Amino acid sequence: MGSTSAVATAAVAFVGSHFLLSHPLRSRLVRATGEAGFQGVYSLIALLTFGWLILAYRQAPLTLPLWATGNGLWALATGVMLIASILLMGSLIRNPALPAGGRASSLPESARGVYAVTRHPMMWAFALWGLCHIAVFPVAKNIVVSAAIVVLALVGAALQDRKKERLQPDFWPAWESKTSYVPFAAIVAGRARLGGFGMHALLGGLVVWLGATWAHMPIAGWAAGIWRWL
Repeated sequence: MGSTSAVATAAVAFVGSHFLLSHPLRSRLVRATGEAGFQGVYSLIALLTFGWLILAYRQAPLTLPLWATGNGLWALATGVMLIASILLMGSLIRNPALPAGGRASSLPESARGVYAVTRHPMMWAFALWGLCHIAVFPVAKNIVVSAAIVVLALVGAALQDRKKERLQPDFWPAWESKTSYVPFAAIVAGRARLGGFGMHALLGGLVVWLGATWAHMPIAGWAAGIWRWL
């Protein structure tokens, strides 16, 4: 029988290996193995540590929830997960943070769509997923796994900003001036305007939201999202 501490150990390995390989160890490994070799090592370690995390989670006992989760909390989490799904799908197209990302010549005049909300829509989608799962399923092992995802996403996004400021000095600082790390902060400050969402973000996000919440029934055995009330 596993334990919550085993889940925590696996979570530290999963998150810690991502940070180590993405930042302090990356340049040395690239010099030693080449870019393709580094990507292979990175992917293998990510797969192994993620598999370890899943196995530890499955073997850990189900503890009592730390707080009650009524319909109000479920409704809030359901709405936030729709936003997260839109952010995720919107981040898949024209994302300056992706490896093939921005160049000074491609800097848009203003941030629109999910990038007006935050310059890290994919990372915030994962973070919101983690926060929602902590809120509605507050058992020890789930809190550990979800918190690990939140830390990986939000600390990773902040480290990505620092790295891109150094590697793309003609592009990333200018992009930062038009956007915000914290969702909606640039809109509130007047640096961006809400709007310009593509159908890949809105319709794609809706489809992912409906499909992912429905999948809780066959996978986890209980209903999530709007399916709780249908």
